[in-house]
Amino acid sequence: MSQIRNASDSTCKKLFRDDGCFADICNYAFFQGKQIIKPEELVSRENDVSTLIGKEALPMETKRYRDIVRKASINGEYMIIGVEHQSTLDKNMIIRILNYDAQLYINQVESGKEVRPVGSFVFYTGDKEWTYPKSLKESLKVSPEMEDYINDWKLPVLELQKMDPQILKSKRLKEVVEISQSMFKGDYEKLRTNRMISVESFKMAAIFTHTDIKEEDLPEGDEINMCKAMDQLFQRFENQGIEKGEAIGIEKTLKEQLKVKLGTISSPLEERLTTTSLEKLNELTLNIFNINSEEDVLKIIH
Repeated sequence: MSQIRNASDSTCKKLFRDDGCFADICNYAFFQGKQIIKPEELVSRENDVSTLIGKEALPMETKRYRDIVRKASINGEYMIIGVEHQSTLDKNMIIRILNYDAQLYINQVESGKEVRPVGSFVFYTGDKEWTYPKSLKESLKVSPEMEDYINDWKLPVLELQKMDPQILKSKRLKEVVEISQSMFKGDYEKLRTNRMISVESFKMAAIFTHTDIKEEDLPEGDEINMCKAMDQLFQRFENQGIEKGEAIGIEKTLKEQLKVKLGTISSPLEERLTTTSLEKLNELTLNIFNINSEEDVLKIIH
């Protein structure tokens, strides 16, 4: 499971190294899509906070790392933006962000440089809805008498499944969001549209959604026709026995796909698949992109 998370983290960093994508996601998070932050006004930085601020590390100091940290100029005034990628739910995320932001302020003060404002948000690519607190006060039990005296800390959370692609300006980011949402929903017909998209965008969406896409599924070149790509993908499924009416081949392939999709599958589910009818196995195959848990599998083959 950690390998899946690491792949998703690396993909997120790669996506937002692109100035256009980073500016676009920040404008979406902070300004409802209004183009306030310009790609040409970004300053590239490493995720090492001490590198960003210029603070010398003490001999025993543990460096703090963030997924993505960059400086942006807004009307001539610089701010620091931190983006944390999450592929799983974390009820303590608001505390983590508070800690990261506070450390950025502390490092700026200790470096003797001008203190710049810090803005952070979470880019969440999980398949479950984010239900945890998005502010510090939401995560605490505060008596009414103390309400006015407890400082708050807000945390914008962008959920990949819920983003509105029409607001986005970056072609790459818009492609990744649209394809990811279709993969999450298992919307084969929407994926199978006659349009050209970047191969890189398709791969990124597959990684975010844990969809089993192999290099041989993709045509050569930097761009692919989505209709042809999906036909080629399902041709592989057919070649593996999925549409040949061979129950044993279907069962074996499904188990491998479910392991890729879910990370692992339990012994009871493996046994259940062995006794499942061919009709149900075919139905499960057609809904493979929409499977996010073993409960989803059981609902189909029940």
